Amino acid sequence: MPAAIGVAIEYEALPGRVRFGAGAISAVPEETNRLGARRVVVISGLLDPSLAEGVARALGARHAATLTVARQHVPEELAEQAGRTATDAAADCLLSIGGGSSLGVAKAVAMRTGLPIVAVPTTYAGSEMTPIWGMTADGHKTTGRDLRVLPAIVLYDPELTVTLSPSATGASGMNAVAHCVEALWTERRNPVTDAIATEAIGLLAAGLRACVRNPTDIQARDTALRGAWLAGTALAVGGTALHHKICHVLGGTFDLPHADVHAAVLPWVVECFRYAAPDALRRIARALEADDAVTGLQQLAVEVGATRGLAELGLDEAGADAAAETIARSAPSRPMAVSGDQVRTILERAMRGPRPTQLLNQPEGEDDG
Repeated sequence: MPAAIGVAIEYEALPGRVRFGAGAISAVPEETNRLGARRVVVISGLLDPSLAEGVARALGARHAATLTVARQHVPEELAEQAGRTATDAAADCLLSIGGGSSLGVAKAVAMRTGLPIVAVPTTYAGSEMTPIWGMTADGHKTTGRDLRVLPAIVLYDPELTVTLSPSATGASGMNAVAHCVEALWTERRNPVTDAIATEAIGLLAAGLRACVRNPTDIQARDTALRGAWLAGTALAVGGTALHHKICHVLGGTFDLPHADVHAAVLPWVVECFRYAAPDALRRIARALEADDAVTGLQQLAVEVGATRGLAELGLDEAGADAAAETIARSAPSRPMAVSGDQVRTILERAMRGPRPTQLLNQPEGEDDG
């Protein structure tokens, strides 16, 4: 729904440069040179070291070091190790290539050093468009917002996502969908983020379904990656709320896989807010071409194979009880405040995963506002 006349709107466009298209990775030397970089540290994951090796060769004498120990949820000790590597290499630029774990390490270093980041994402994580960072210590994940961690340049190359397995594609893609959904009900949402998030959900749904059917379909990969780009853009401005709070606690405390947790939890957070955020649910349903947002999200998850529940991912009942208490103590109040019992109900449903099942019953009367 359009904003009412006279309603004040705040929108802050974030700085950054994006280069999108097949073969964009070849622009790494040009784009790092744009930043005046002379000592580039490459940060990558462990799944495909050949990508990092290729980037290092392309940088030539400007390649200062490569760090290939990225881990999800960014353990504090790893962030410290990466920081020492950058310092020892006299780095003046960080280049992240890989998924959200690689970029998470780069962000941790950037927050300490102020070094600019060039990001080359190979999944649909979306964090390359956000100033949001996260770090885990002693089983507790801390997140925050800092413009120092926002990548200065992002190179989106759909050809780099072709090797993603269907299971990784589905889970990563549902993570991106979660970014869109969350941006539709946060305190900082506005007409721009609403439009971007809604468009992104449609692109992701179409692209992911086609990617899973044919992983080498470059047009499908292009569509899904455009959706992830927009999803991250919406989240960067709109911010996060209960859904991300739940996922960060589950990931940081129990070391559960980040993307799969998003997929398992998302439909049930949406159901919890059925009466508190009706405009968001209408937008989600419309973007998914579904009659209902919750069942539409469940169906998408099933079609892209992102159906592992929290129990299968490693969460037990005692862990769910403890997590619900932790989450409720500091849960965001938008679009509505939630109790520990409500959070526990979300987790209980998510234990089984996003499979068609009886929806949560929430009494009417919860108002958006």
